[in-house]
Amino acid sequence: MPQNSRQEQIVDLVRRRGFVSIEALAEHFAVTPQTVRRDINALCDRDLLRRYHGGAGLPSSVENTAYQTRQILCLAEKRRIAAMVARHIPDEASLFINIGTTTEEVARALLKHHGLRVITNNLHVASTLAQKKDFEVIVAGGVVRSADHAIIGEATVDFIDRFKVDYGIIGISGIDADGALLDFDYREVRVSQTIIANARQVFLAADHSKFGRNAMVRLGRLQDLSAFFTDAPPPAPVAELLAASGVRLYVADEAEEAGYNTAAAPIDAAD
Repeated sequence: MPQNSRQEQIVDLVRRRGFVSIEALAEHFAVTPQTVRRDINALCDRDLLRRYHGGAGLPSSVENTAYQTRQILCLAEKRRIAAMVARHIPDEASLFINIGTTTEEVARALLKHHGLRVITNNLHVASTLAQKKDFEVIVAGGVVRSADHAIIGEATVDFIDRFKVDYGIIGISGIDADGALLDFDYREVRVSQTIIANARQVFLAADHSKFGRNAMVRLGRLQDLSAFFTDAPPPAPVAELLAASGVRLYVADEAEEAGYNTAAAPIDAAD
């Protein structure tokens, strides 16, 4: 069995059971405990699992992965997603862009655009987009979180609430099978909820590692979105919810890395 396929199945088993022992995994896959430990170590390095004595469980639902780790985690996938999102944003549009390493990649992918007006609570996004002389970048006020240069708090919510824009581009930490969009910081969530309420179209950009990932704060529902951009077909329950809610689903392939001139047709979530 290919290692990547086995690792994907290990993650699926742990998500369904909550905890699986090394011995049980070795027996299930007919491999040695040493092979299972190597798989678990690789998955823990990617923050997909957490090591426990004698086995593996799910990552924490109360604390997000460190920003420096998130910057490189699934980076190629995030760039493909970002290229696809950028192709769906016209020149001279108004945007909200929120906190997250995927939305930061979207900001980089937007640098070939012209005449954008962007409101953001992400200082990395602001710094990236400020390179373009024909962009107007507006930074929300509030408290700067030192870990990732995100701006959060009541002042941020009040500021975002003053605008009505064409597109809200948001990231997320987890997507539950019941369609809940989940994150870790309730102050960050309040800002994202305000973005959703004040955008004519809401685009979620999230890679496949967010499917089934636990986080304790409910941001909203899949039904709140206009479109969902990801890099792999979602699990069946998520796909069914998207289709039932009329949310457009776009799945990036490797061709997206070449740039956002590559054609990418919407995928029917019911398929």
